[in-house]
Amino acid sequence: MTHFKDTIIIGAGLTGLVIGHKIKERHPEHQVLLLEKSASTGGVISSFSESGYLAEYGPHGFLDNCAESRELLEETGLEAECVRAPLKTFVRYVCIDSKLMLIPQSPLKIIKAPLIPWPDKLRVVRELFKKPLSGEPTVAKWAEYRFGSALLPYVDAVFTGTYAGDYNELKIDAVMPGLRRMEKEHGSIIRGAIAKARQARKSRSKGEKLQMPSMTSFPDGMQRLPQRLTELLGQERIRLNCEVTAIKQSPQGEWLVETAQEIFRAANLVLALPVNQSLKLLSTLADEPPLKKIPEAWIATVVFGFDQAALPPGFGYLNPEREQRFTLGTLFSSNMFPNRAPDGHVVFETLIGGRRHPERLELDDETLIEQALADVKALIELPDTPLFSRVLRPSGGIPQLEKGYSRLLQWRNELVHKNPGLYVCGFGWEGIGLNDMIKSACLVGATILSKEVQTQEQAEPKKIYF
Repeated sequence: MTHFKDTIIIGAGLTGLVIGHKIKERHPEHQVLLLEKSASTGGVISSFSESGYLAEYGPHGFLDNCAESRELLEETGLEAECVRAPLKTFVRYVCIDSKLMLIPQSPLKIIKAPLIPWPDKLRVVRELFKKPLSGEPTVAKWAEYRFGSALLPYVDAVFTGTYAGDYNELKIDAVMPGLRRMEKEHGSIIRGAIAKARQARKSRSKGEKLQMPSMTSFPDGMQRLPQRLTELLGQERIRLNCEVTAIKQSPQGEWLVETAQEIFRAANLVLALPVNQSLKLLSTLADEPPLKKIPEAWIATVVFGFDQAALPPGFGYLNPEREQRFTLGTLFSSNMFPNRAPDGHVVFETLIGGRRHPERLELDDETLIEQALADVKALIELPDTPLFSRVLRPSGGIPQLEKGYSRLLQWRNELVHKNPGLYVCGFGWEGIGLNDMIKSACLVGATILSKEVQTQEQAEPKKIYF
């Protein structure tokens, strides 16, 4: 038996939920159905709550500097529920030589801060006269060439914090395409940044001040976002425990979606899945892609709760690889948002594993707790024994945009162009941040309703926040 829908979305993670929401909001008569293989929606977005402590299996929040994300909060009524931690007032640290170095967020304060010696600061000015590197250099090679080796630990920390990745493998063209394009257009990142700042000043209203963004979450954790989208879509538009086994196109141009239970027909088919899951389904539909799969970084989170303890002010800290520490970094959760711990208590989350050290995830929970606590206590003062500790092991990995990813993205773009009604997006295709996925989902939703072929917007240069 087959059922026809206007649009079938495979995957009820954040991307799929946002696409479904956008279609329903703008055209309620449009028949849209989400197929999700697991027993719940949200993908890697999932919150943990026990004994008054609140933590996250996946992302801890998103910056409120994306127009599409702000619009989504308004549409869903979540704007009234948000809790925010302004970057301007919450400091961040990077561990350098076994000490926590505070990272300012304004350019002038960064220049004044004792992060690197003055000769190396002057060396950064030479970036103005460096021609863009050819090819697809790694982040490490690109950063050293443009700014010098002294800044590499801080660059490493950025990509440890975002991708849990190895900046010797991540490609700059893949992870920061907007920045790379700005470098090529202006011949220099500094020149490009100055030009962009001038343009921003011209576009701002008179008297309007430039504001730093805030990290945004919800009182009960990030799971509230997919939960609310699921509520608004309604159970009739979502099938859980429904794994798609194959996709194909009929001679009439309809998309056929096979599951163990039934076959669906649709005018439009959206694969709103992480890259590797998409590639499995696309293998029978298209020519062989340049990569059969991309690497993923998996992390474990160890949650610690203490009483009679005080955390350093701010969001937390990151550990560059050269520090040879057991953890990737630590988030001071009870500093960031309210109600993350019982009254008089603190909670923090340490991250372990990543692209460089997947072997650490094979350790049992007791060993992870012991080694993570020792690692943190070497940097900050804490009581001897935590009142609470748990190991959280996420259900998904973080896509790593390494060698061959740019060719894979081009292959995807050519595929959807040749197949009207097919849309491929999701975790890793346009980036890994929540704002990246929301922005991509909004574009796909609008494209479906306009009956156009999926197109890709040029990525804007992103500001770097620790």
